[in-house]
Amino acid sequence: MLNLDSLPLSRKQLRSIGRARARINLWHGSVRSGKTIASLLAFVIAVATAGPSGLIIICGRSLQTIERNCLDPLQDAALFGPLARHIVHTRGATTATILGRTVHLIGASDARAEGRLRGLTAQLAYVDEATLVPEGFWTQLLARLSIPGARLYATTNPDSPRHWLKVGYLDRAAELNLRAWHFKLSDNPSLSSEYVADLTAEYVGLWRRRMIDGAWVVAEGAIYDMWDESRHVVDTLPAMRRYWSGVDYGTTNAFSMLLIGEGVDDRLYVCSEWRHDSRRVHRQMTDAQYSAAVRKWLAAWRHPDGDSPPGVAPEWTFIDPSAASFITQLWADDFPSIARASNEVADGIRSVSSLLAADRLLVHRSCAGLLDELPGYSWDPKATERGEDAPLKIDDHSADALRYVLHSTAHEWRHLLTSTGAI
Repeated sequence: MLNLDSLPLSRKQLRSIGRARARINLWHGSVRSGKTIASLLAFVIAVATAGPSGLIIICGRSLQTIERNCLDPLQDAALFGPLARHIVHTRGATTATILGRTVHLIGASDARAEGRLRGLTAQLAYVDEATLVPEGFWTQLLARLSIPGARLYATTNPDSPRHWLKVGYLDRAAELNLRAWHFKLSDNPSLSSEYVADLTAEYVGLWRRRMIDGAWVVAEGAIYDMWDESRHVVDTLPAMRRYWSGVDYGTTNAFSMLLIGEGVDDRLYVCSEWRHDSRRVHRQMTDAQYSAAVRKWLAAWRHPDGDSPPGVAPEWTFIDPSAASFITQLWADDFPSIARASNEVADGIRSVSSLLAADRLLVHRSCAGLLDELPGYSWDPKATERGEDAPLKIDDHSADALRYVLHSTAHEWRHLLTSTGAI
């Protein structure tokens, strides 16, 4: 019924189909790179050999995207030959028939979609555009794949390097029962060289890296588009000449405090981060509790060289100027050297950007909140339409704390840029 030799498949596609026997099988990479065809073929082969127990599921952002990206290609005789006759689906229906087996189609557009999986037991699942489904839905789906030998097949274009799918699964492939295959546009044998050249020319900068090379990089519109984890994230810290700290205050939103050090190598380092997200832990803290927590954190922090005693005293702590009550609390607690941060947003972003571009700002890997936020810290397109430069006010708490402390101390570190030739 299905002769792979008769299909125009590359060696990489054939290899991935033959080796897709892990619990999680993931095809990722650029648009039109051939990953979807390979993943669908692997899934159909699994359906053909699946046992009678457990449901078979196809998931995607919506029923319409499942039909467009999965079922329509499978029903295309030009792509799949005689197999296409054995894919039966009525437009708008929530089930399809593949090789005589009923397949359930589940859209996952938001966190509520997780409820559609509760109570079911599955043996096979296919996820289209995996980065677009909620993380909770993905986690619940894996939990429902409980039949012995159950497998998940998924395909996705790349997203932010801090996306949960990249950090929690692709980067941990060696620890998990997971196999992944990366595809570039040039890996698709059915595309003409003229089309590849035209599409490559249409994309520039970061979009070219993502959509042509299939790289997990920050998107167009990113404020810190020079950010590169391979360059800017470190596991060790040099000796420090001095320290500052910055605070972005939040009660219902996250509270973030960053410790910045000036290294003896003439670079600035985000050495550590204290963060409390009340929405995540379902517990708010008072100003007095915040004050006690950050003072305890600074008193206990130790340079990771192992030789330094515990405790660090920032020369200055720059605080979100809108946090009047917290500033008053710190004064009452005799917290030393506090000041309202400079809050010129565009100028502050330029200060951070200049350091990152010159490789004069590095972040310790322990600063999880900041590392999660920086790749997605983006310009607000609505503000741009009005001719304004303003960031989106989403997931920006540690990024704001970084901006506060660095712009407020710019006169102290500006000389570090001139020594590199940066402006």
